[in-house]
Amino acid sequence: MTLTFDSKVYSQLLSEYQPRIIKTEAENEHFLAIVEELLSRSHLTPEENTLLELLVRLIEDFEDQHYQINLSTPHSRLLHLMEARDLTAANLVEILGSEEIVNQVINDQTRFTQQQAEALGKFFHVNVKLFLD
Repeated sequence: MTLTFDSKVYSQLLSEYQPRIIKTEAENEHFLAIVEELLSRSHLTPEENTLLELLVRLIEDFEDQHYQINLSTPHSRLLHLMEARDLTAANLVEILGSEEIVNQVINDQTRFTQQQAEALGKFFHVNVKLFLD
């Protein structure tokens, strides 16, 4: 089953959420709340996924400009996404391949491979780059 992108639906989402360049901390918090709400959904439409990617990019741009020290790492991003979706390590076994790999990842003992990053990006509906250094 191939999902097609519907420009009208995407336009409605843009109208509803009104994404824009983030200029204040309040706007950043507002868009972070929308991202968390989208991430909590079990399935995103192609249009919602595109909106999510746009919002994540806008948030990243704001935070890159306003936070001098970027303490976020691929590992911390994964833990944040897991927490936002109320997931446990067991939920990642099928995605990453084995319990041993999941434990290494959760304990920050290894870096993500390109293949693992792609699988996580697809699973969480986020840009693969979030899981790569």
